[in-house]
Amino acid sequence: MSYRNDVAPETLPVELTSDGVVLTYADGRETFYNGVPERHEGTLRTNPGMHVQVLVLDPTETEGVMCYVNDRDTHDEVLETTGVGRVMLDPGETTVVFPGVTVEMDGYAAEITADPEVARGRVFVFEEDETREYSFELFAGE
Repeated sequence: MSYRNDVAPETLPVELTSDGVVLTYADGRETFYNGVPERHEGTLRTNPGMHVQVLVLDPTETEGVMCYVNDRDTHDEVLETTGVGRVMLDPGETTVVFPGVTVEMDGYAAEITADPEVARGRVFVFEEDETREYSFELFAGE
């Protein structure tokens, strides 16, 4: 049983730059995901124990919704003031975090599958810990 809850995301401003992705939280703060996300087709398996975030952009690529996967560090109230959502899943559980975007937990690794056509926009996954940061843009597998 989790001591954190699912939190619904809000639509947030997003800016795509040549250096990475800028997300502006509902409280006005910004976060920067460094680097152009790597293209990934099919299901992405993240490293176990990493902080995982899924961002789905709208068709204009100026707004999006962000959801943390199994984040146990951030209090519900903080997420609610930033506009970021969260899903909590046990190993073996699967959920649709946004239309066209599914997350399944395989142990402590998240497996994320996306169909950008169904999602109606670009789909990014960011995973990070204290020493590493990875970013991916997901495409439907063939």
